[in-house]
Amino acid sequence: MLLALFDLRRRRLPNAVVGTFAALYFVNAVWTEVGLASMGVHLAYGAAALVVGALMFRFGWLGGGDVKLAAAVFLWAGPQSWPVLVILSVAGLVLSLVMLAVAGLQRIPVVAGARRWFYWLDPARGVPYGVALAFGGALAVLVQPAGQARATLAMLRSLV
Repeated sequence: MLLALFDLRRRRLPNAVVGTFAALYFVNAVWTEVGLASMGVHLAYGAAALVVGALMFRFGWLGGGDVKLAAAVFLWAGPQSWPVLVILSVAGLVLSLVMLAVAGLQRIPVVAGARRWFYWLDPARGVPYGVALAFGGALAVLVQPAGQARATLAMLRSLV
């Protein structure tokens, strides 16, 4: 959720945080004794997300940080990508609707004076899609097979 706050506030996703999230997949894979074949499948999902995201970046639909975070999210999700993709889509839709609502509210003279309260959601600053990706990332960690999810949570607790 730290990444969601970064994206809301600054419209930037720090490479160090995104890279740490991605690297933790490999720590988790070793911790939970996932086989090399499974790691390869997860890596393929992450690479596919990176390629699709790079195309979206090329067309100006996503920022570079969003692309890297999407690759990390799908690296974690691997074969369980469908539930994550659904959550990403719904969260992105809700985020877009909120942004449209804020844009509409800013046209109302009484509310326009409170613009500083809406600064984080100002549509002129772009859509912080990292918020939706952060929710998807949290889900990706949790949708692992039951034993792995418990081991992952234990690993994360031991790191904190």
